[in-house]
Amino acid sequence: MNKAIKSLKLMLVLIASVAITSCVQDDDYTIPSSLGDEENENLQELLAKLDSEDSNLTEISISNLKALYEAYEEGQSGFDYNHFIQITDSLLVKGYVSSSDATGNFYKEFYMQDAPENPTAGIGVVLNQVDSYNQFNKGREIYILLTDTYVGYNSNEIISIGGKEDGDEVGQFTEAQVSDYIFRSSNTETIVPLELSLSEINASHVGMFVTSNNVQFPESLIGSTYGDPTEDFDTSRTLQACEGFGYSTFTLETSSFASFYNTPLPTEKGGNISAVVLKSYGGDNLVFLLNDLSDVQFTNDRCTPDDLNDYNVVFSEDFSNGLNDWEVTNTTGSNSWYASNYDGTYYVRASGYSSGDIDNMVSWLISPSIDFDAQENEQLILQIADAYNNGQPLQLYYSNDYTSGSNPDDVTWTTIDSSAIAALAVNDGYFDNNYDTTGLIDLSSISGNAVIALVYDSNNGTISSTIDLGDVKILAQ
Repeated sequence: MNKAIKSLKLMLVLIASVAITSCVQDDDYTIPSSLGDEENENLQELLAKLDSEDSNLTEISISNLKALYEAYEEGQSGFDYNHFIQITDSLLVKGYVSSSDATGNFYKEFYMQDAPENPTAGIGVVLNQVDSYNQFNKGREIYILLTDTYVGYNSNEIISIGGKEDGDEVGQFTEAQVSDYIFRSSNTETIVPLELSLSEINASHVGMFVTSNNVQFPESLIGSTYGDPTEDFDTSRTLQACEGFGYSTFTLETSSFASFYNTPLPTEKGGNISAVVLKSYGGDNLVFLLNDLSDVQFTNDRCTPDDLNDYNVVFSEDFSNGLNDWEVTNTTGSNSWYASNYDGTYYVRASGYSSGDIDNMVSWLISPSIDFDAQENEQLILQIADAYNNGQPLQLYYSNDYTSGSNPDDVTWTTIDSSAIAALAVNDGYFDNNYDTTGLIDLSSISGNAVIALVYDSNNGTISSTIDLGDVKILAQ
């Protein structure tokens, strides 16, 4: 076992102890006989250990389990480390299945969340088993014995549980391992989808079953099917939703093996869609995956999204002339934002990577002063390209008392909700020159003259992703 894995031992004990003290002790661990004698006996034995004062078996939450791997990942400074850890302590995790491979849209995997309603965390399980819905059906309460299993990234950079190593990723539970590590109770709950607008969905929702209302496919997809016959693998289809100021989009992904692959898209109506939040292949973007077509309830008239061009552009910067009136200053480290261009594309760039190490840096990119009393309902939109995924470093702030040349540490800053940035998955490899546009970031609470700051924070030298900022716009009504 490598040293990085061993070093997690103490952290594992500490987090597990938190799980013990926060665990509700009124669970009913009685398993009816309907599962079959052997399966029933194995689960009863496992739960008896969990309830025994003489056993060291401890239940850990999905959130704390994911935190173990994230702590390991943040401690790595290179790009050649394993994307998993091996669990050595006697731990058990419980969840409720949020996905189903009944229609072929999932393959040798299932996802589970920590509660059937209002979940706070989700995780994947990879296994060498097809038609797993017959055993691990949606809503089924699942217990996984974690001792000697692996936790970390699958091929889509989703934190998952597996039974072995697969290169530098988590590998599948073998058929023989499934019965030794994955236990289902007789309890199947109704999974109540977490209601979120498209713009609210971010990386924290991966693995969860969610629903978005007032959604439709754009008119450009009229006549299209869920699957694109020109694609060999997954097909991406755009969803759009009317959400007041402007509109937001999200991607629905369909496997070429899905039974509804050739089904026409319901483009004549709109409504709500319920799906599991996952990542596209390689982990570049967040996507929806359907369990079944019954989760697409398009019975409403189509909406007409507001055209962003109908709104006033209060402020715009494309950095074609360099930094212009923007200021760059560091409060920590030597790496900083700088203006550049490639093949006619202009941007400002920041990266925590420096000569093989991660620079402990906090670099501020501060806008010129903007009058927020001259209009109403200001909204910020950013275009961002990124590469070499090692965490999301961007933070947003505004200040009413910053003056040119000031030390940012001596100024009052207010945090701006940056979940729209967090929703942009980060590239794991080289740049592909494709900029992602954030959803609308609300600035309407700002008054008076203020500056906006985009801060690259390496989180004490643990984040090194390269960020290119290509365009900044503030719109208003």
